[in-house]
Amino acid sequence: MLEQLFVILKSEDPLVEMGKMMSCNGLTYKGKVFCFEYNNQMVFKLGKGFDIEAVGIREYEYLNPFKNKGPMLAWFIIKTTDEAKIVQLARFSLNDMKTNL
Repeated sequence: MLEQLFVILKSEDPLVEMGKMMSCNGLTYKGKVFCFEYNNQMVFKLGKGFDIEAVGIREYEYLNPFKNKGPMLAWFIIKTTDEAKIVQLARFSLNDMKTNL
């Protein structure tokens, strides 16, 4: 799925590139990762307080890769294979990254 996202987003913005996050393949904008694959699922940085259920996603969790720290509330692990939703979230994530750089 990541390769498909790359093709779509790269055609919309030439600054989107492939990158790494926690040794996983991801997408970057100006060197900053905004989404990546983790344990065969997509993870998106959408920002703290993002209402993910408002876009129709009911199955998700916050990224929590550390044993001794709490979850990263800006990062969402998405449990869907709905390609349209994944593309929509990737665009939200990219736009959030652009706004906050």
